[in-house]
Amino acid sequence: MGHSVHLASRLVTALLLSATGGAIAPPSPSPAGRPTAKATQQLAILNHDTQAFSNPNRDSGRVAMVSKTRPITGEQTVLPVIAHATDGHGAAWLRVLLPGRPDGHAGWISAGSTTSAVTEWQITIRISARQVTVYWDGRPVRTFTAVVGMPSTPTPLGRFFVEETVKLNRQEVGAPYALALSARSNVLKEFDGGEGQTALHGTNNIGGILGTAASHGCIRLDTQAITWLATRIKPGIPVTITR
Repeated sequence: MGHSVHLASRLVTALLLSATGGAIAPPSPSPAGRPTAKATQQLAILNHDTQAFSNPNRDSGRVAMVSKTRPITGEQTVLPVIAHATDGHGAAWLRVLLPGRPDGHAGWISAGSTTSAVTEWQITIRISARQVTVYWDGRPVRTFTAVVGMPSTPTPLGRFFVEETVKLNRQEVGAPYALALSARSNVLKEFDGGEGQTALHGTNNIGGILGTAASHGCIRLDTQAITWLATRIKPGIPVTITR
């Protein structure tokens, strides 16, 4: 991914910054006081490596094998749930967004292989406005100006989610934090040893003027903004990127 977190060995031992909200009070609602997004999102925490299928039954084609843990931090994999079904044997199934290529793909997994969770957090990114908006309980609570992908290496559009939140060393490009997304670049199939993964990350050791389109596809935020996100945003939180 463009100058951001990737699967090279230098990041494998990076520490996950826990975003359990115990010490963080819920943010104040927006001035309008009205929800402008979904209030909650169901999540599925994988209890073991899990097969994803094209339909809610094991006789359908396998879409992917999803690891129980994420490759950089080792944190448990958490996937947004977008639909429910019950098969002919009465078993419950979940349709979930999946990490990796193709962008925004989904599959059906057995509900029995997961632990259910819920989040009030969501993120939307508007490329044309160069803005990242964070929602809690359906209400916008923060909007940050960002650097987005340049025209030759655009930020991918679609429905994604945070795969893992990585604390970077001060010397790392994109420090101090990176929120690695399920999105992958449509131009860069490989970048700097990684698979073209897209992330929200800082501007340390890379720079960039906020409000411009200058990255290889990642979203760059200033240190204050990315730190605010990293202390609140957990794996599995949905991220929608639009024009």
